[in-house]
Amino acid sequence: MSSVSKVTANEPKRATPRAGSSAAPESPPSNGQRSEGISIGVILGFPAEVAEELKRWRASFGDPMATVIPAHITLVTTTMTQDWEATRSHVRDVARKQEPFNVTIAGTGSFRPVSPVVFLNVEDGFGDCVNLHRQLQSGPLERELPFDYHPHVTVAHDVAPESLDEAETVLKDYSATFPVASMGLYEHDDNGIWQLREELDFGTKPEHDRGPDGSAGAR
Repeated sequence: MSSVSKVTANEPKRATPRAGSSAAPESPPSNGQRSEGISIGVILGFPAEVAEELKRWRASFGDPMATVIPAHITLVTTTMTQDWEATRSHVRDVARKQEPFNVTIAGTGSFRPVSPVVFLNVEDGFGDCVNLHRQLQSGPLERELPFDYHPHVTVAHDVAPESLDEAETVLKDYSATFPVASMGLYEHDDNGIWQLREELDFGTKPEHDRGPDGSAGAR
């Protein structure tokens, strides 16, 4: 969810029921469709300590979105869908087939002059992100994108050129490695805020493959 409007990914929202839970998050109408469409996005969130560190760095470069856009890797940027239920089922299926993997973010890059963005590179996990993106951006989420997908972590966006230069220089030796085991499905609500609708664990079994105690069977 690269750009744009306000984003909220506050930790309390992670209490939203997970895939396979008996309770569902507040949903669109029962037929799963809205005539005007639903704007969604899918991201990989970061461990709290990494997210907090990168928030401080982003704020230091004067980026006003530092406090409202947590550090993340976008898998699906803003995409309209007409069918919420089909979309949720599709994203759940992709998560179910994906095993947890490690991500290493290291060194800086920039989308300048096309876009005033400085980012951290995704090294370990780059291929996993690309594969997830390809799987997710299909079916009910299939659409033509204006640019090729490039996994990254934004650390400065739409700030003064000298601040972009600073971000690119100061973080050139930054590195962090951590596991990712889930991805978040977000909806862009009527107030222009990204709301977490469901956090989907990787490698989970469908409900009918679970044992009587609710635990997943052997993989």
